Amino acid sequence: MSTDQHVIFYHSPNSRSAGVLVLLEELNADYETFVLSLKAGEQRKAEYLAINPMGKVPAIRHGEAVVTEQVAIYQYLAELYPEAGLAPQVGSPLRGPFLRWLAFYGSSFEPALVDRSQKREPTPPSTCPYGDFDTMFKTLTDQLAKGPYILGDQFSAADVLWANALRWTTMFQLVPLTPLIRAYIDRVTSRPAAARAAAKDQQLIAAQA
Repeated sequence: MSTDQHVIFYHSPNSRSAGVLVLLEELNADYETFVLSLKAGEQRKAEYLAINPMGKVPAIRHGEAVVTEQVAIYQYLAELYPEAGLAPQVGSPLRGPFLRWLAFYGSSFEPALVDRSQKREPTPPSTCPYGDFDTMFKTLTDQLAKGPYILGDQFSAADVLWANALRWTTMFQLVPLTPLIRAYIDRVTSRPAAARAAAKDQQLIAAQA
């Protein structure tokens, strides 16, 4: 794997990849952005399908390594830039919780949200990857209540993932915008890196218009 920290970031504004843009800014990363227009279907063209056959953003390339899937990207980038301190190191008591809450997003939260938004009949808890929606959501909010961040006092890449996820899911009323969740979103999205990322996305949107 390349020891260079330069990253190519495959991104589309107003999509899930917006959170990765925030993370790159938090890390003060050396990156270049390859912008795709989802409206124009560029994510389904052969050039990008060679990067991610699923035709989804985000994705990153670091040297010869191509990384897709949000959780993997957050972990990879946070560990590529250890000097930023956004991923607890092996041996830290926060290492396990960090990995847990990254994985919880992909294995429990998003599948539960999709099932609920599609009004699917609940799967028996014994065969459902997330058990049931209410337990999943209470598990998350109980952790957030320990605050101020998902690992307690330590801000991490997991907060960038979760704040972005909760921002868009509350926007579409898929989860309730409780005072706890509102405060958490505001705490993370008010950071300077989030403002820089939002400004960059606005420039990209204007350029696509």
